[in-house]
Amino acid sequence: MESEAHVGIKRSSGKKKKKLGSLRSSGSSGSATEQSPRRPRYVEKNPPCRMGCPQGTDIRGILTKIAAGEKLGVDRRETWNEVFRMLTAKNPLPAVCGRVCPHPCETECNRNEVDAPASINNVERFVGDWAIEHGLEFKAPEKTYDESVAVIGSGPAGLSTAYHLALKGYAVTIYEAFPKAGGMLRYGIPAYRLPREVIDHEVQRIVDLGVTLKLNTVVGKDISLAELRERNQAVFVGIGAHQGRLLGIPGEDAAGMWTGTSFLNAVNSGVEVDVGKRVLVIGGGDTAIDAARMSRRHGAKVTIVYRRTRDEMPAIDEEILGAEEEGVDLKFLAAPIEILTEDGKCAGMRCQVCELGEPDESGRRRPVPVEGEEFTIFADTIVAAISQAPEFDGFESLVEGRDWIKVDEGGETKEGMVFSGGDDVNLGLVTIAIFQGRLAADTIHARLRGIELEQAEDRPVIKADRMVLTYYEKLLREQCGHLSVEDRFNDPESEIESGLTEEQAVREAMRCMSCGSCFDCGTCWSYCQDSAIIKPLQAGEPYRVKLEFCKGCDKCAEQCPCGYIEMYDPTTTVG
Repeated sequence: MESEAHVGIKRSSGKKKKKLGSLRSSGSSGSATEQSPRRPRYVEKNPPCRMGCPQGTDIRGILTKIAAGEKLGVDRRETWNEVFRMLTAKNPLPAVCGRVCPHPCETECNRNEVDAPASINNVERFVGDWAIEHGLEFKAPEKTYDESVAVIGSGPAGLSTAYHLALKGYAVTIYEAFPKAGGMLRYGIPAYRLPREVIDHEVQRIVDLGVTLKLNTVVGKDISLAELRERNQAVFVGIGAHQGRLLGIPGEDAAGMWTGTSFLNAVNSGVEVDVGKRVLVIGGGDTAIDAARMSRRHGAKVTIVYRRTRDEMPAIDEEILGAEEEGVDLKFLAAPIEILTEDGKCAGMRCQVCELGEPDESGRRRPVPVEGEEFTIFADTIVAAISQAPEFDGFESLVEGRDWIKVDEGGETKEGMVFSGGDDVNLGLVTIAIFQGRLAADTIHARLRGIELEQAEDRPVIKADRMVLTYYEKLLREQCGHLSVEDRFNDPESEIESGLTEEQAVREAMRCMSCGSCFDCGTCWSYCQDSAIIKPLQAGEPYRVKLEFCKGCDKCAEQCPCGYIEMYDPTTTVG
């Protein structure tokens, strides 16, 4: 059982005077009682939030640490410091991820069955911002090694690789083609979603570990991959996917035609882009939404054309809502046919009306053209934000056909001691790229030291149907503040969402149900008639079971809110 105290949402108030159905007579007269061979045991389980996180972050541990600190009166500075260490054990960019991660952990949260998921992402952001505000730094490695590693690209995958290798004691050099570090974090995400000072702070914290950062250095031009392999014992390739894909239709070579990545790169680099009065964006992902909202900040009327419906849009829901608030018009079930031009410039687009057919390989229903139904949208600028791909100049030896860079389960490519991760392996979330960077770092360390790669402990996942949800009080989810649309347009780079206050972050942490792990609610002790459950005298210490007192009534397991207690038969169970 965990020694850490956990805070419950609703508390038992001492021993219950009336017991629910039991296998034995009540009282302590010593009369004969009916017994069962079953006995309780504590079995910690994985919460679904952790399993939904690509990083496998100890979300429950982090939230319950905050909540327990409040219960036990721990100085909050101590709590936030410790929680920052817990978060950054796997992710060096909490303030970044707290803003841009689409939080699949919250989709999996068991609290969805009670009211609304714990605001995990916003708590992460608060911790990341608190660390920046209070100047928290990473601890230097306890020992160092002679081997060096080259990291190509300073996006989330490259930064994660560099961070974890530097923590392990290796000399790391990052080679970045752009003038500033961050990769797609800086050049693909607008400042109103991810302020540049946040990127700067979290990158600098990694550099301060002793990582060398070489900017404006293009591998494949300024230095070759072969040279880096000769100079270092390992190389990590995290070049991202900065090359946008066009539509493959007539007229898309016209002036005023952009890919989503090229448009966002130009705007985020400070290039003056004249979008005109009308902008048309094709696509339904985050790049399309970002391009549309950036165009609105340039004063244009903006329309997004997407070939499926809103339900199939892969963009983050909050970003879609933000675009609608800002006046972006969304047209669904429409596919591009031809770019219309006038004097060599974009003038509009001819569109095909679609309907949804059977699901395709993505699991979403395939758009099917409706014969004879077309329409035209006029525009001065058109942005094709349908997909993107890596630029492989200088990395051709790593590419395997249409699979881009292919890696094994440890992140290694077909070239020995050359590893890769992030969008050049497969387009994915920032947090997936960070995980892949950490995996590569762990594999590199294991290979260089001649040790086995540590495997994650396999535990069962606790779902809501194995918990007593009625125990938990319904509590409103804390909401963040937002800039008005008028303020957003008056200062286009101002961050829209303000994040949680400290009090809100604490309250959100206390909404965690501690699924699959004891949080010191006392319910098992309260229901036990035979004094078999021993409640600790010191808060935070583990509960114990005196098996010789237990008669196997099952009540402790049945009433355990978080599903931590299980019954087993010691006469038939091995281990």
